[in-house]
Amino acid sequence: MKLLRIKFLLILIFLFTLTFLKAEEMEIDNKNTEFSIYTGMFDFSDDGKRATLVGIQHQNEELNRNTFLGNLSPITGAMITVDNASYVYTGVQAQYKIGSLNFTPSFAPGFYNQGDGKDLGHLLEFKSELQFSLDLPKQSQLGFSYNHLSNASLGKKNPGANSYMFNFFKKF
Repeated sequence: MKLLRIKFLLILIFLFTLTFLKAEEMEIDNKNTEFSIYTGMFDFSDDGKRATLVGIQHQNEELNRNTFLGNLSPITGAMITVDNASYVYTGVQAQYKIGSLNFTPSFAPGFYNQGDGKDLGHLLEFKSELQFSLDLPKQSQLGFSYNHLSNASLGKKNPGANSYMFNFFKKF
């Protein structure tokens, strides 16, 4: 697990470094891919099991669709806590812009590994998230999000986990 944590941190450092490079330097013609790195508190409402988390999320805007629910696009991501609990997910998000403010609700099923962290009752968990972000220069955003993980009573128990995160987004 320690090797997994080191690999994950190296990926985050690499992606964070990419945010400071210009698209011309990277020889990328379009800016249709968005990466987000985030950190926050996993299960902040449970004093016994709260843990710091870090994560990464990818959104490909070439696959977005305008629907009656708003602009929908697929997301894929992963997070890990300091207790080695991890969650890998893929789902959909809607994006609503109000000037430079963005409101982005999302839903993503995924696989949860307890590690030394909280037992959520099942391998399959569902993440519902609300995110607010502010547009920054150079195709970037800074945001705050809240999510809830739940197994929808698929397991014998369903304690759920509430988390909050601070997000940094960059389009490439």
